[in-house]
Order: sequence, then C-alpha cells, then structure tokens
Amino acid sequence: MRKIYIFIKSILFPVLVGWLVGIIISDSMDYSNLVKPIGAPPGIIFPIVWISLYILMGVSYGILENRELIDKSINYIYYLQLLVNAIWPIIFFVLKMRLLAFAWIFLLAILIALMIEKFYSKNKLSGILQFPYLIWTIFAAYLNFSIYLLNK
Repeated sequence: MRKIYIFIKSILFPVLVGWLVGIIISDSMDYSNLVKPIGAPPGIIFPIVWISLYILMGVSYGILENRELIDKSINYIYYLQLLVNAIWPIIFFVLKMRLLAFAWIFLLAILIALMIEKFYSKNKLSGILQFPYLIWTIFAAYLNFSIYLLNK
C-alpha cells in the first residue's frame, strides 16, 4: 500500500503544478493568434503531451522513492527543473518575453539532461522515462525560438 501511495503522490505533484500554471496562464494564452513555424502542432496537443510528461515524471521519481534511492542531489535537480518548467509558460504567455523564454527553456533542457543523468545512475528505467520530456522540451525550444522570430 505504501508503494501505491508513493506513486500517487509522485504523479499528482507535477500534474498539480502543471494544472496550477495552466490556471495562471489561461487568460494570456495567445498560441492560436501567433504565426507558427513548420511542424507546430495544434494547441489541443499541448495539454495532452504535458499531462503525459508530468505522469512520466512522477512515475520516474516514484520508482526512485519506492526503492529508497532519493538523495539531496536527486531532490534538488528534480524540484529545480520542475520550478524552471513552471516559470517558462509565465515568461512566454503572460509576460510575452519570447526571447527570454527561449533562454529559459534552454536552461530547462540542460536541467532535464542533468536530471536524466542523475536518475539513470540510480535506476536505468527511471532515467529512460525522462527522455520524452527532454525531446519534447527541445522541440518546444524550436517552437519558442521560431515563434519569437516570426512574431517580432
């Protein structure tokens, strides 16, 4: 029962962070009004992808927690990347500072790569589960920079 509780808690935390950020930015969403680059998905794709990534993030962290592999460095990188992740849409949508948002998402990609390395060193599956997050973030960085250039 304890293991199930750990997974529920581990999954709910990033999902709730994402939901809270969604509420904060909801009145500022202008994605449908922006000139977008080739390959830009429709807006409906983003919540589906992000919920999936937050779930994977939680499962990955839950694996480490259930196996008692969490240490200070794991917690630091995990919660730092989650904070940086939560701030990006505020910079991009609320503040409309697209170039700063690009620098911020670049920082996020670096933090995710570091997190993957830390997680993988403790548990291979836990690290591998973070690869979709890194790939999506790199794609989002492409979208971010392209939108910046196309909507100056």
